[in-house]
Amino acid sequence: RPLDRRSSSASIVPTMIAAVMVRLSTLAMLILVLSWGVGLRLDSARADDTTQTNRPLRLVSLNPSLSAIVLSLGAGPSLVGVDDYSARLLPELADRPRVGGLFDPGLESIVSLRPDRVLLVAGVDQELHARRLEKLGLSVETYRNERMDEVLENIERLGALLERGSAAGDRIRAILDMRQAVAEVAATRDRPTTIAVVDRTPLFIVGGETYLDEMLHAVGAENLGRQLAKGYPRGSIEWLIGARPELLLDLTPAASATDGFWSRWPSIPAVANDRIVEVDAALISLPGPDLDRALRALAIAVHGDGIEAEINRALAASQTSRGSGKTLASDSALQFETVGSVESTRRATR
Repeated sequence: RPLDRRSSSASIVPTMIAAVMVRLSTLAMLILVLSWGVGLRLDSARADDTTQTNRPLRLVSLNPSLSAIVLSLGAGPSLVGVDDYSARLLPELADRPRVGGLFDPGLESIVSLRPDRVLLVAGVDQELHARRLEKLGLSVETYRNERMDEVLENIERLGALLERGSAAGDRIRAILDMRQAVAEVAATRDRPTTIAVVDRTPLFIVGGETYLDEMLHAVGAENLGRQLAKGYPRGSIEWLIGARPELLLDLTPAASATDGFWSRWPSIPAVANDRIVEVDAALISLPGPDLDRALRALAIAVHGDGIEAEINRALAASQTSRGSGKTLASDSALQFETVGSVESTRRATR
């Protein structure tokens, strides 16, 4: 969230001192870059040098979703530095050098690791960091991960960058096969009106035009959060009561569906009919390489354990059809329906 940048005459001197310190810090990092003897090289030259020396790319990731994709492609050793959240969330990276938080990475720490690429997700703060790193001669790649097709594109891009296109293609195919399977099975079932709660206090929910909204649609849940706003808007209990969801999916960390929190509002149909489902956010809240597992978990949360056997049968049928040469969504145009439109992910399997 944007910081309060209001100033007064009393803050002029501290502001000037801070500005000088920033310039000195930037100069120190620039000297460190130049000390490598490489100068401010162009991206193409950096890539050529990497190929010529036949060594793995040195990557610094500033987002756990990107870190997870790199790991899933079998390129974990390429990650020479990660953000604090990646190191905490992904056990494989617990011992990697940490370069700070998602919103306040240490630029000096990043520069000292001599990365060939710095990976980050698009956002106001992150793009500011990207510009500062590029001024220091580092190559930065920016990714978007709000929508499902963007996550698939990220897998494809990182597969190409790491020369692991086959592994990336397999991961994309697994996600799209699962999406097709859960959508086919869910189409035969009721679509409960649903609110997915990201946090209880204050109340934040899954809104429209996000990958979680798209997954809810795929598994046969009608996401009422779309009525409120895009993204992950803040709501109110009064709004939730008025929305009258038939199903409440509670992703609040460390919360329990049986702790009595929701029982205070018995007029909500989901509460009255005991349709409050606790969902492990760790299973579905990372827009990374395991969206197939996330889709399965979400389908079970919406429809119950009984749907899993049907999903497995649908997946088996898809594999049989692929083996017989029949056209599948994952083998042809790789198109999937998104809320309100049909978006192509053809580029994800080029």
